[in-house]
Amino acid sequence: MGKKLVELLWSTQQRKTWTIILGGLFVASLLIRFISPVPPPHVALSGEPLFSAGPKWFTNSVLTTLIVDIILLVLALSVRFGIKEMPSGLQNLMEAVIEALYGLAESVAGKNAVKFFPWVATIFLFVIISNWSGMIPGVGSIGFYHPVKEHGDEHASLLDSQLAMAGGNLFLAAPESAQAAPASAESEKGKFIPLFRAPSADLNVTFALALATMVMVQIWGVRHLGGNYFNKFFNFRGPNGFMKGINGFVGILELISEVARIIAFGFRLFGNVFAGEIVLATMAFLIAFLLPVPFYVLEVFVGFVQALVFMMLALVFFQMATISHGSHDEHH
Repeated sequence: MGKKLVELLWSTQQRKTWTIILGGLFVASLLIRFISPVPPPHVALSGEPLFSAGPKWFTNSVLTTLIVDIILLVLALSVRFGIKEMPSGLQNLMEAVIEALYGLAESVAGKNAVKFFPWVATIFLFVIISNWSGMIPGVGSIGFYHPVKEHGDEHASLLDSQLAMAGGNLFLAAPESAQAAPASAESEKGKFIPLFRAPSADLNVTFALALATMVMVQIWGVRHLGGNYFNKFFNFRGPNGFMKGINGFVGILELISEVARIIAFGFRLFGNVFAGEIVLATMAFLIAFLLPVPFYVLEVFVGFVQALVFMMLALVFFQMATISHGSHDEHH
């Protein structure tokens, strides 16, 4: 009885201690928030070039994409050359992941799962690592400043062009925007460019992935059905002119739907990941301690779900492309 009472008192005292510690840290974070304000989160809809005088295509999202690719290659090679009869550690984890993904692929594609699995598993692993890379501390917040042109230089070139168009009229009034304005803190330092950016938060990457996926859909369709695959897009067969017109119109709708899938693929992944990053950055800007934690947990789940959805949709589209529509048309 006395032992249980001591344990109860100790646990109660421990809870009080942790409550005081967490409460103190929370109050301290509030004070720091107002004493030393945190810069507002950096928001950009697309990747930004890392070099002001270098290639414009080499953006922070491209750099992070290359890092994600390297991680996948290292992971694959380390598992491949570290296979043991008695698995442990990383091999156990990867075997569990592969078995779960293959089970999903087999439930959707059946015997075609063997062919589709390498593609959809690669898509899943790439997307989930890309999604979660945006939650690593420093991604989106560590970077440097690019020099920006002074407002006066930009407006001077604009004024010169207006003078040239006016035939050298020196009495042309300068626009109000050309008047001197106080420089903001960012313009004094330059434009902030994050060094890293989650690939899934860049519409260029998600559209490229969506486009590659839909190209593979067409390739699988041609491999399985040959030239008959295109009958679903250009089908003008029918017992009479009315049915030929209906089948032709349905084929046009099928063609439009293929393009719409690319747009839906790209925007779905980009929208969820980009919105999640904005929420995390905003919560961290308001109160950096404790408040962002539930949102981090939510984003881990959302990142997994979006990778799984992308994989399953790709798998379904692969399987649908291999199904012949000829027997269905003949039946009708």
